[in-house]
Amino acid sequence: MHIHPDARLTQRGRLWLVIQHLEHGRSLAELAAENGISLRCAYRWLARYRSGGSASLADRRSVRRTQRRTLDPQQLQQAVDLRHQRLHLRHIARLLQAPFSTVARVLSRLGLGRLWNLEPKPPVRRHEWERPGDLIHIDVKSLARFRRVGHRITGDRQQGRSYGVGYDKVHVAVDDATRLVYVEVLPDEQKPTVIGFLSRAVAWFNAQGVECRRVMSDNGPAYVSKAFAKACRILGLRHIRTRPYTPRTNGKAERFIQTLSREWAYAMAFQNSEERNRWLPRYLGIYNRLMKHSALGWRSPHQRLAELLGSTRW
Repeated sequence: MHIHPDARLTQRGRLWLVIQHLEHGRSLAELAAENGISLRCAYRWLARYRSGGSASLADRRSVRRTQRRTLDPQQLQQAVDLRHQRLHLRHIARLLQAPFSTVARVLSRLGLGRLWNLEPKPPVRRHEWERPGDLIHIDVKSLARFRRVGHRITGDRQQGRSYGVGYDKVHVAVDDATRLVYVEVLPDEQKPTVIGFLSRAVAWFNAQGVECRRVMSDNGPAYVSKAFAKACRILGLRHIRTRPYTPRTNGKAERFIQTLSREWAYAMAFQNSEERNRWLPRYLGIYNRLMKHSALGWRSPHQRLAELLGSTRW
């Protein structure tokens, strides 16, 4: 038997109180005062005993005896139709005279818990340029500098923080056709820094046998500047910018940044950000030469490059 921690009487004490009243004629007011309970509570135990005997004096759960946990098929169809009319969940619950929690749970299971799920998802369009260098994706990822092992490793947000250290800007360039990557950790993403990175990236790709023809970036201030446009003309690049608020347009760079964060930046417990940055060239060598990609038919970027260039030097 589960006894509530604040209960004045156990089941045996409640039975004793009822028997004292029924068989010995003692008043409930006297018994309630003697046991430190209210007269109303004493009447409740008496009513329970009369309806169900001594077994009914045990503790009961405080939840409702019956709970509505689902909707019948007709109500479910009505709820779906109302949701497609973009009604809020509480409004639907009121119209169906059903609990809000039930409506929310049922519609969430159907994928209708969020209004944006009502909009049809745009079809996935995958496109890959045929030749290496036809399109180079560039982007920037901010990584916090640190002087000690961070909270992602230790789990302690207070002891694992390094205040006032600033951020590193990880500039990435990804070849669309081969997924070959070039990465630098730089102090900022201002116009001179971005232009310098682009020049070095193009030179590196040229050294790999990749002739760069186009470059794609987001609409960051440095990328939309006249200085960046002039640098693209000098380098012989056509500059393509992504659609506003559509990061998937530059999806290959975005996806590589996720991989870079998981497999390099947060892969192990670096003692400080300088040690993390020293591991970057080693990781890039593994990525470019050994990492197998399902999108490349389980070939590495260098293998894909050798195949497209028709060369055996790799």
